[in-house]
Amino acid sequence: MHVVVLAGGVGGARMAHGFAQVLSPEDLAVIVNTGDDFEWHGLLVCPDLDTVMYTLAGIANPETGWGIAGDTWAALEMLGRYGGETWFRVGDRDLATHVYRTFLRRQGLRLSEITARLCRALGVRPAVWPMSDDPVRTMVDTEEGRLPFQEYFVRRQCAPRVYGFAWEGLERAQLAPEARRALEEAELVVIAPSNPYVSIGPILALPGALDLLRDRTVVAVSPILGGQALKGPAAKMMAELGEVPSALGVARRYQPFLNGFVLDRVDGALAPAVEAMGVRALVTDTVILDPPARARLAEEIIRWVGSWG
Repeated sequence: MHVVVLAGGVGGARMAHGFAQVLSPEDLAVIVNTGDDFEWHGLLVCPDLDTVMYTLAGIANPETGWGIAGDTWAALEMLGRYGGETWFRVGDRDLATHVYRTFLRRQGLRLSEITARLCRALGVRPAVWPMSDDPVRTMVDTEEGRLPFQEYFVRRQCAPRVYGFAWEGLERAQLAPEARRALEEAELVVIAPSNPYVSIGPILALPGALDLLRDRTVVAVSPILGGQALKGPAAKMMAELGEVPSALGVARRYQPFLNGFVLDRVDGALAPAVEAMGVRALVTDTVILDPPARARLAEEIIRWVGSWG
């Protein structure tokens, strides 16, 4: 079964890692949100791409889920001495990724080509593609005005009330050719337990993405368990946007193109409501903090979809 995972953030990286453990590399592609990308002291930083890449390479920081295990902060400390902004924390080894990516971009390489080169260097065998080679930047409309995503997420620690989202550059952006090809060839598309607004939303907003999903078998894993997000501000955003923070709310967002929805056991009572929407429901353990749990969930999803006939 050829599987494509739509991913963003730590939850997306962990789900991708689960499928990487149970599928051959040629049967897996990961399409990653780039709406979080931004310029940091002149360097192109792609947080979601890096989190997926580091996780699949086995070097991600296990405590945070992002960054590199055992990284040091000498460059950041020196930057602070010079008076530079240090609210976005970049480790020394992580810094090398941003330096080299920016160098390659200035040589004229597309982001997809750069990502493939970085993944090869780290021994990542499944295909990892940015959603687009064109810059798309998530903007968060808040009570403090419109904020770039990293300003909202890191600098303001998700504190301001959210009213909505916009994507700068979307009108000029297209799905990256490799990402489009992966979706065209997919037998199963899995929407990882990522934030539906700021991790999956930018991917779905790209021209043609929804049409491709409507022609595929699509399963989503809920990022909300018992009304809370395991990581990140998804539940807070849902509440501030007037939605009930729940797995059912996530299923409703994806319902127009969704074939199956995976809920945690804590939300098992919601399964009949999901099925009433014409969507199959799987109730299981969806907490995937460690590699064995990730592989188990990926395998369970593959078996479940294979049983549909």
